[in-house]
Amino acid sequence: MIKKLLDRIFKSKHAPSIAHASSTTHPPHKAQQRSKLSAKSAHKHVDGPHHGALSIAHKTHKIDRDLLSNAALKTTEGLHKAGFEAYIVGGAVRDLLLNRRPKDFDVATDATPEQVNRIFRRSRLIGKRFRLVHVLFGDETIEVSTFRGSHLEAAGDAKVSDSGRIIRDNVFGSIVDDALRRDFTANALYYNPASQEILDFHNGYADIKAGILRIIGKPETRYAEDPVRMLRAVRLSAKLGLNIEASSQAPIAKMANLLEDVPPSRLFDEMLKLFLSGHAMESVAALRAQHLHHGLLPMLDVVLEQPMGERFVMLALQNTDERILAGKSANPSFLFASLLWHEMLVAWENHKKDGQHAIPALHLATSEVIASQAEKLAIHNRYTATMREIWGLQPRFEQRAGKRPFALLTHPRYRAGYDFLLLRCASGELPMELGEWWTTFANADGEARTAMLQADSTPKKRRKRPRKKTTAITPE
Repeated sequence: MIKKLLDRIFKSKHAPSIAHASSTTHPPHKAQQRSKLSAKSAHKHVDGPHHGALSIAHKTHKIDRDLLSNAALKTTEGLHKAGFEAYIVGGAVRDLLLNRRPKDFDVATDATPEQVNRIFRRSRLIGKRFRLVHVLFGDETIEVSTFRGSHLEAAGDAKVSDSGRIIRDNVFGSIVDDALRRDFTANALYYNPASQEILDFHNGYADIKAGILRIIGKPETRYAEDPVRMLRAVRLSAKLGLNIEASSQAPIAKMANLLEDVPPSRLFDEMLKLFLSGHAMESVAALRAQHLHHGLLPMLDVVLEQPMGERFVMLALQNTDERILAGKSANPSFLFASLLWHEMLVAWENHKKDGQHAIPALHLATSEVIASQAEKLAIHNRYTATMREIWGLQPRFEQRAGKRPFALLTHPRYRAGYDFLLLRCASGELPMELGEWWTTFANADGEARTAMLQADSTPKKRRKRPRKKTTAITPE
């Protein structure tokens, strides 16, 4: 009774609010699976509202349901009960087909954001460029998007820059429209947990099986719409071991300058995903091959051409990859401190040549590098604060006399600074003996530590003698 009431309310009152609503409502599941091919075929071309989609049955794709998120299942189930279409989409389906456990799950539906928000008590509306809903289950968040329509529609809340970049596209449409709006064929797959079928509109399933990453539509147009897609192509190629299809790859190098038009915050988020993918070394190699590294991190291309700089950066990326693949956390502050270290060294040396003392010169160089970086990549303040501390600790590791080493061990950022020191030693920038001394010193007991201290050769500051108080003589 309750289900019928909900169906009546949502279908009669809200369904027409979506553009192309007539094309998104569909007959029952059995009618969807009528095929132009033989009934025995594992792949079926779906008639009706999903015209042109390839329906791939569970016996063919063999997605392991144990890899599915309970929160994603509850989200699709809740939308189905309310009378809406709902599919797990994008990278989650791609990863499931590659037998990987997805990091997060996205859901696409024909319900509007407001309708989704009303269905789930613990949910919130987000986004300006395109409105979404975050549905919360415990500590897991499922991102729910309404099927997108074309941003070229005359009627709709859409805006495009002179370069062709989509600035806002709150335009809703059908599942067919939505599939056309997705970036790569591998990401344009729609999995229905209830029927366990996959709807494939752009042969993404075949591309995944062939190890190909192919952009949907004309590559030049799609990269102009969102230049971040070029970075995403590099990241997914490196992470998943997929080869970028030739026509999808060809325009990337000549269109790299479009990244300058991307908001720094979006660029930072994409670069963070790239470097924390567990395949950062392959990603940097791919960035260089596509000429996308120029200007993303100021002078990173120059650093990578210097023997010591390249060794240092590659060691840092290798360390990050090993931690992530081992299931450990990686600190973005440490990573960006590593990537920008040699640029900071150059600025530090320049300030010392100009007559600045070492520590003031270090602080000036740090501020200079972070400020120049902010123009291209908006590194969050919580990361830059830690980067400053890691860099600021490095001169202190060269002080091995007196009370200074004991004080350094108690510093909140000692461990990050120590790991950074070991990278500098491993790259050949500093002698290995220095890193070994600190390793032994940190693990030694009190007396052994005292015995390890070097003679204090720094000149002691002369204490100023306190002035004698003179008593004023008052005339009688």
